[in-house]
Amino acid sequence: MARRKVTRKKWKKKVDHLSSIVISLLALYGFFTVMKMMIGDIPNSLASSSSNHVLVESSPSHEAFIEQLAPTAQQLQDEFGVLPSIILGQAILESDWGTSQLAASYYNLYGIKGYDDTSVMLETKEFVDGKWKTIQAPFKVYANWEESMRDHSLLFVNGVDWNPQLYHAVLQATNYRDAAAALQSAGYATDPNYQEKIVSVIENYQLAQYDSR
Repeated sequence: MARRKVTRKKWKKKVDHLSSIVISLLALYGFFTVMKMMIGDIPNSLASSSSNHVLVESSPSHEAFIEQLAPTAQQLQDEFGVLPSIILGQAILESDWGTSQLAASYYNLYGIKGYDDTSVMLETKEFVDGKWKTIQAPFKVYANWEESMRDHSLLFVNGVDWNPQLYHAVLQATNYRDAAAALQSAGYATDPNYQEKIVSVIENYQLAQYDSR
């Protein structure tokens, strides 16, 4: 009988030990759950098109990118009248936050084409005949992002050789929605959902706040 009692005691100790482990794990889980509720999830939204989805997430690097470009965008508004929200929104969308090869290596934030000896040939996607195609195209090379931003605004001011007034409506727009619609109408990009994506980026990151000084 004594031997049986010892076995039961050992079994009880094991149960008590396991119970304490379970309680500790539950307490730890509860702690992290509460912390997550207090801190909150990283905000994110989805700007969709018929062919693909562009994930838009907020992060410290994204905030730094906006803060780096915002002063130049506001200066360009004073000089040329282009809304900073459009300047910033297009830079984000076209360059993938400055991480694309074109933006990181050649400082071209906006996918602006170039046709001289200083241009660089890179792959790009164009929406042609109802579907996306990968092509080789020549792009301008800049010394820095500020130079790229200025050339982007000058494109709206001067238009193109065959139509100097092509982007006149972008300059005349008093809000980002009208400006985005004007970009789509002028054919700035072949993406049929370009207007929608620009508006989505501007609203997700509250870029319109830079339009008022």
